[in-house]
Amino acid sequence: MNLLPKSSKEFGSVDYWEKFFQQRGKKAFEWYGTYLELCGVLHKYIKPREKVLVIGCGNSELSEQLYDVGYRDIVNIDISEVVIKQMKECNATRRPQMSFLKMDMTQMEFPDASFQVVLDKGTLDAVLTDEEEKTLQQVDRMLAEVGRVLQVGGRYLCISLAQAHILKKAVGHFSREGWMVRVHQVANSQDQVLEAEPQFSLPVFAFIMTKFRPVPGSALQIFELCAQEQGKPVRLESAERLAEAVQERQQYAWLCSQLRRKARLGSVSLDLCDGDTGEPRYTLHVVDSPTVKPSRDNHFAIFIIPQGRETEWLFGMDEGRKQLAASAGFRRLITVALHRGQQYESMDHIQAELSARVMELAPAGMPSQQQVPFLSVGGDIGVRTVQHQDCSPLSGDYVIEDVQGDDKRYFRRLIFLSNRNVVQSEARLLKDAWWWDPNEMALLIPSCSLCLTGHLGGGWRQRIQMFEVIDWL
Repeated sequence: MNLLPKSSKEFGSVDYWEKFFQQRGKKAFEWYGTYLELCGVLHKYIKPREKVLVIGCGNSELSEQLYDVGYRDIVNIDISEVVIKQMKECNATRRPQMSFLKMDMTQMEFPDASFQVVLDKGTLDAVLTDEEEKTLQQVDRMLAEVGRVLQVGGRYLCISLAQAHILKKAVGHFSREGWMVRVHQVANSQDQVLEAEPQFSLPVFAFIMTKFRPVPGSALQIFELCAQEQGKPVRLESAERLAEAVQERQQYAWLCSQLRRKARLGSVSLDLCDGDTGEPRYTLHVVDSPTVKPSRDNHFAIFIIPQGRETEWLFGMDEGRKQLAASAGFRRLITVALHRGQQYESMDHIQAELSARVMELAPAGMPSQQQVPFLSVGGDIGVRTVQHQDCSPLSGDYVIEDVQGDDKRYFRRLIFLSNRNVVQSEARLLKDAWWWDPNEMALLIPSCSLCLTGHLGGGWRQRIQMFEVIDWL
């Protein structure tokens, strides 16, 4: 049965949707996820007693499931007479308070300010298939009608893939109207994360456009991004920065999909940032070992590098990480470096922060209930104390820091932040036999060997077997 249109323009055709639902019958068709996958964001932004309009409802079960958990005041509209008849027949007895109406969302028949929420699951994406003038005019009429039927304080909640032209149109339209614009990333379920072929390489987003009362002469525009289902929204300075932030998350999702489908993508690294400040918090390197023989328990592991040791050859260079991964004996090893300027409470806290994200980088074929070990050396997060930081007119920003290295010895290091994984100079700190304070140590003769001397010899090839499992995910 071929239900796909000959061209994307057919998504805006009444005839196409009539034929679609005739061929599909009563089997539900879900755009961008089921109720279980979307309920977190839906319950966050819709209250049970609010009056909800669902535009382009199709034969999705979303309205039915919302009704069954207490959202009773729901009106559904669609341009397809076939699907409206089907949905009326299915719900007339079991859900008597919910209504289904054949109606064009660009010319709705409701009075002004009739609803507190307009819910759109994939409809805007289906209509805005290109940026031709005719298409844009149709979308303008649709969005104008959404604004007309919403009360002040009401919300347009649109589930979308947030492709660039769609995000630009939706954000531009509502920000010009003085509405608050928030984009909320919808969390993937753990099962979908581990599927070899997930439904979408692009993440699913919810646009939450909140209608404000017009203020004459006001140019206030509010743009927010919520990157985690239960996370706090981050205020952004412009629509352009919001688009960039969404694109970054789409690129990350694409990378995850590639890593799930295949190994050996070459050198892959990425930063995980603090959700509140946007500053990098962790740097991850993905290292695949194709020569490792697969077994039930060696699919995947995470190696946490103690603070201050990310500059060592074993952890800071591609060849070193490859040797580390091969010695660990896992098909895929993720090394995690901790950033200076960030505070880390404990190894347990780091694991809790990383657990959800690192699982998105798991290799294809890993069982969904597979335990994933966290590895490290020394069993703690290490010690890093910044003693001084400044900016040099010649070399830019630099930092002087004390770190705890191998065998619990302390070193004072100079690092230029333009090349933060290379130590410019290093001096070992000696403690007094009768008094020990890391800030009151004597300096040993400094080494200016870029922190590589001593890390390339055979001693490391023996020591790398000494890491330990600190926990399981």
